[in-house]
Parts: sequence; C-alpha cells; structure tokens
Amino acid sequence: MGQSTPGAAAIALTAVAMVAFAGNSLLCRLALAPHAIDPTTFALVRVAAGAVVLMLLVRRPRASAPGGAPSRAASRAASWPSALSLAVYAVAFALAYVALAASTGTLALFGAVQVTMIASALARGERPPPRTWIGFLAATAGLLVLLLPGATAPDPFALSAMLTAGVAWGVYSLRGRGAADPASATAHNFVRAVPICLLASALALPFAAVHAEPRGLWLAIALGAVTSGLGYVVWYSALRRLSATDAAMAQLTVPVLAALGGAVLLGETLPTRLWFAAALVLGGTALAVLAPRKNG
Repeated sequence: MGQSTPGAAAIALTAVAMVAFAGNSLLCRLALAPHAIDPTTFALVRVAAGAVVLMLLVRRPRASAPGGAPSRAASRAASWPSALSLAVYAVAFALAYVALAASTGTLALFGAVQVTMIASALARGERPPPRTWIGFLAATAGLLVLLLPGATAPDPFALSAMLTAGVAWGVYSLRGRGAADPASATAHNFVRAVPICLLASALALPFAAVHAEPRGLWLAIALGAVTSGLGYVVWYSALRRLSATDAAMAQLTVPVLAALGGAVLLGETLPTRLWFAAALVLGGTALAVLAPRKNG
C-alpha cells in the first residue's frame, strides 16, 4: 500500500492540542499546589465547565451513519465508556497533582499514555518503522534528562493516581479516533462525565474536607472551558488524521511544554538541562511523527 505522513492540518491541530494540554498542567498546578481547592471539587468544576461551554457550542445532532443510526466509531467516541475514561482521568489527575512534583507527574502521566496507545497500535497491527522507534527513544531520553537530576521518590498513592490518569487518557484518546463530529462527541462525553465526577466527590467526603477558594474555582473553570473542553475538540479533530503511534508520540512534548510554560508564565527557573531535554523530546517526536510508513 502507499505511504502517508500527517498533513499540515493534522500537525497544526496537534500542536494546538499539545499547548492546551500543557496549559492543563499549569492551571492545575496553580490551583492545587497552594490548596486553593480540593482535588475532587476541582475535577468536578473542571468537567462541568467544559460541559456547559461545549453544549453551548454544539447545536446540531451527533453525526450518524447512512440510514440515521449512529456509526460504530461515532458511538465509541461519544459514549458512557468514553465519559468514564474522561472522568477517571480528570479525578486521578487532580488527586495526583496534590503531592507529585510537576516533572514526576507529567512523566508518569504521558509514560502511561505511551504504553497504552502504542500497545493498542501494536495489537491492531501497526508496525512503526525503525525511524519511529529511534525518535521514541530520543524523546524518552529527553524526558529522563528532564526528570532524573534531583528526582525524589514519589508518593506511592499520587504516583498510582497519575498512572491511572495516563491509562484513562490513553483509552479516551484511542476511542476518540473514530469521532465523526469531534465537538459533539466531546460535549456529550463531558456531560456524561459530570455525574461520575459528582459521585467521586461524594465518595471522597469521608476522607477529605471540601473547600474551594474563588481563585481555585476560577482556575478550574478556565481549565475546563478552554484548555480542556475546547482543547479536546481540537485533539479529537487531530486524532482523525493521526495513527495511534503518531498520537502517542505527539503527547511526549507536553512535559517539556509545561516546563517551559512554567518558566515563562510562573517565573520558574529554566536550567540548561531543560533546553537539552526540549531538543531531545521535540526533535525525537518530529523524527517519529514525520516518518513515512506503510498502511495496511
């Protein structure tokens, strides 16, 4: 069969989505590190804000297959299983960022995403060429450069929560690849995820007090409405144009983008090793994603 690489539209959409994902980490860090809001309330407000904004944007029925019945791919993209994956990611992500350092958290999250998505790609018959694997190793080495100097043993519960979030996000991304209407699929998933997050908040009541300062609420709303809700619409649009391997590789850029964003927007230090890590991750990702491959 022929060979294909992601087109300009796919690359542009993916770049926007990755910036939005990095924004998720920055906003979450701003809210949860100073304990401006408890994690389950943060997740609930985040998902609810995304649901409200997306449902305002979606004013047409979900895409259907010929004959009026929803296609199997569209049903997978907007469904209770997809919403459950989204809710598990949102709750676990917030729980983890209370205790994990940013570098440890992002590495654990996207490491789990890579394992989930690449394992699925291999199971479905994708066979990435050697150039893709070289790029993957280079990008992974960059993440290790970013993490290892000064790394401390992570909190076991927080690490487990972040790994869970990564697996859930990988599943959500894989299910989203079939979305015929990304905006509608994302909106319906956010609406379905609200009661799941509400249940998680109720279950957390015996273990942690609910608290929410105005700053924490506004950050959760901004994260849900913009970098999550609208960002995920862009991501679903990109996923329609990417292989599972391409999608997994692209997400390796997020830890570096988050670190760079922290330096520029939050005044965090930007050590020399971060520039080296950024070169490895971004260069390795470009090498892998732009590698031509055979289809079928």
